[in-house]
Amino acid sequence: MDVQTTAAPERVLFRHSDLSRLIDPKVIAVVGASPTPGAFGQRTLENLADFPGAVYGINPKYDEVMGRPCFPSIADLPEVPDALIVGVGQAFVAQTLEDAAAAGVGGAILYASGYAETGEPENIQAQQEIAELAQRTGLRVAGPNCVGLANLGTRAIMNFMTDCGEVTRGAAGGIGIVSQSGALGYTVLQAVQRGVGISHYLAAGNSADVDVCDYIAYLAEDPAAKAIVCLMEGVKSGERFLEAARLAQRSGTPLIVYKAGNSEAAGKAALSHTGTLSGSTAAYRAAVEEAGAIWVEDLEALTEVASFFVKNPTPPRTAGVGIMATSGGAGVINADKAEEHGLTLPPLSPETVATLETIVPSFGSVGNPADLTAEVLKDPETFVRCLDAFTSDPMLGALLVPLVFAHEATTGARAKVLCEAARHTDIPLVAVWMNDWLEGPGSHTLDADPRAAIFRSADRAAWTIRQWQHWHERRANSGGAPARISDPGARAIAEGILRSAHSGEAADGRRVLSESDSKAILAAYGIRVPGEKLAATPADAADAADAIGYPVVLKIASADIAHKSDVGGIRLDLGSREEVVAAATEILESVPRKVPDATIDGVSVQTQIASGPELLLGARIDAQFGPIVTIGMGGVLVEVLRDATIELAPFSASTARRGLERLRGFALLEGVRGDTSYDIDAAADAAGRFSELVADLADVLDEVDVNPLIVGKNGATAADGLVVTQVRTAALVG
Repeated sequence: MDVQTTAAPERVLFRHSDLSRLIDPKVIAVVGASPTPGAFGQRTLENLADFPGAVYGINPKYDEVMGRPCFPSIADLPEVPDALIVGVGQAFVAQTLEDAAAAGVGGAILYASGYAETGEPENIQAQQEIAELAQRTGLRVAGPNCVGLANLGTRAIMNFMTDCGEVTRGAAGGIGIVSQSGALGYTVLQAVQRGVGISHYLAAGNSADVDVCDYIAYLAEDPAAKAIVCLMEGVKSGERFLEAARLAQRSGTPLIVYKAGNSEAAGKAALSHTGTLSGSTAAYRAAVEEAGAIWVEDLEALTEVASFFVKNPTPPRTAGVGIMATSGGAGVINADKAEEHGLTLPPLSPETVATLETIVPSFGSVGNPADLTAEVLKDPETFVRCLDAFTSDPMLGALLVPLVFAHEATTGARAKVLCEAARHTDIPLVAVWMNDWLEGPGSHTLDADPRAAIFRSADRAAWTIRQWQHWHERRANSGGAPARISDPGARAIAEGILRSAHSGEAADGRRVLSESDSKAILAAYGIRVPGEKLAATPADAADAADAIGYPVVLKIASADIAHKSDVGGIRLDLGSREEVVAAATEILESVPRKVPDATIDGVSVQTQIASGPELLLGARIDAQFGPIVTIGMGGVLVEVLRDATIELAPFSASTARRGLERLRGFALLEGVRGDTSYDIDAAADAAGRFSELVADLADVLDEVDVNPLIVGKNGATAADGLVVTQVRTAALVG
């Protein structure tokens, strides 16, 4: 597994000008050049056979290797290399890099392994020394433990992968590949063998110096890359990743991200519900989407998604999607997937219907989806007329064409027709390959075509079209930071509460605020909370309830008890003094027996909030991306339902609303079985304010929970709150 140096200090993002000599060299030298079959130096020179620039070998044993002049050292070369490929063992790497920096080499690719990926202290230190050399000299370094790079447009195939020069021979295209894992990235690169156009293959290895963030920034500024595929396990700096991703968005270069290593292993026990719902992968996904990139769940989807974006760079003319099938079943399947992913299948225009009715037999179906039947395939011109009718329909912004059979006479010929039609329309023309012969006749034609797209899955086709629509919507609506919702003075009020708060201590030293203090912080940010009084005895609780007004809620008051319902510390809907006294007595007697080490302050008497859908607002501070907020369906079943979405803080109320709309439980907010809708705007406003709270106090907070946020017909109220601060800020709240 490729491993990154974690000790390297934060640095600026490398841009195109910083990496151009490394990735787009004019002169290349190979240290360790060798004629020995299978040697890294031999494979590298073989892969560089088509490179039109100067290539030199460096090896004191030879004067010439594989037709290339060879010299004893870097200093003996007739000109300074832009890129130096270092194919020697670890023992020779440090001096080679020093010599390269002294000679003015632009960048180096390190094949050698045995560094931080081993986990051994001395090897980690050796990698750190490479990082320090790069920072000190300005020599850009790819690796160590790196299989190399490939610039397909210039034929600078600078890696040791067997036959890579042969594999990548052919027309270059618009997909730039960035990968921490060289082998995993190579699986995507091999799509060139079926005609998919690739511009670059950039492997990062252990990333002592150059990493995936820098590669993304480079490709975002390179006109050859029309879309970027990024395969990663993680990044050293979330801030630099976001900067690179936003650079890609601003340049109009779609960034498609696949993250491996997504199983969650919590480093500490979560005190809030949020900790069980928002692991590191959720933070990565939120960051990817917030930066305007596309998160892909399946490796198999990467090439198809990227290729579609390359072939369709302009925004959709309309959201409507058409389905033109010659099989009723295929049409239904594609319609199901379109609906599942939120695509709109509008009625065809009267002109389109009129045209199709002159072509489609009576046993077919003129609609959307359309079943043209196999009859239209008998005459190629008939199929072309149907395509023209669909692509000319003003209601449609994309067209799906399911291909059911795989024969040269059918799909082979039809693929050529689709490619020709794609050149004469401004909407995406998408062939959905539904046969198990995935590389059957016509598939390569569609893969290689600059306009027609192919998907080997109806599900991926529909999903990608929706992502394409979303991507252009986000770009059109992207602006600066969201306008602040809460009072600018809220932070100062919250910090004052933190300084004077009564808090308990978690087992690991984190500080847990009382519910009362937690809600006071929420209220400072304009989030509505219920009226509340603290009572030490059952009689005091009854007096408090009389003052507040019935019905009331009773809760155990203790900063040492994060989840009161778990210990029987909550009673709801109490309507009289007698009920309050009885409930308070029971709580104050039973809870101390269940949690004997907890400090009990009494009971909290609170206004009973009218029933309504219950949401969760939660937050934690992610090591890579800072404050992240969870918006989900709440209540006691929050971990069971696991219906949540994640956003980077801070965000606007409109972003919060979109998050709510993604929840499976959003229908509850809209009202079911004749019920009128609840105050969704108030819930979104509360979420936006909550995100500002978390962003303001990110240097202090560890976890925050509002569960439940009860959404009423008019407003939303935080019925419970939990604030946990970091160990290192314990002095602030102690």
